[in-house]
Amino acid sequence: MVEELGGVRVFVSDARVADERDAVQLMAQAHYEHDAEWVALTAEGLGDEFFELRTGRAGAIAQKFVNYRMGLVVVGDISDKLAASKPLRDWVRESNLGRSVWFVDELSELAERLGK
Repeated sequence: MVEELGGVRVFVSDARVADERDAVQLMAQAHYEHDAEWVALTAEGLGDEFFELRTGRAGAIAQKFVNYRMGLVVVGDISDKLAASKPLRDWVRESNLGRSVWFVDELSELAERLGK
């Protein structure tokens, strides 16, 4: 579904994203079918492996979004994963300072950020 959040079109999906191919398909759907600038994915849809940075999955998926100039938002409570991994905490903190990949607990938080 597409939502207008903070004046920006966001494609919100709970689809399972297992790899870069899935990410590219979602980006194409978001762009061509919905004219969205951002894709919001649930933390659950990305799976636990995404949050294990040593697998490279998070970096590969995030890089696809950066390369295609589409924002990626991970929506959901990942506090347990952050508590278990300093590298993940650092990456999430740095990502949230940028304009390409964000982590938020709820869509209302995303709406607030996009509205600034």
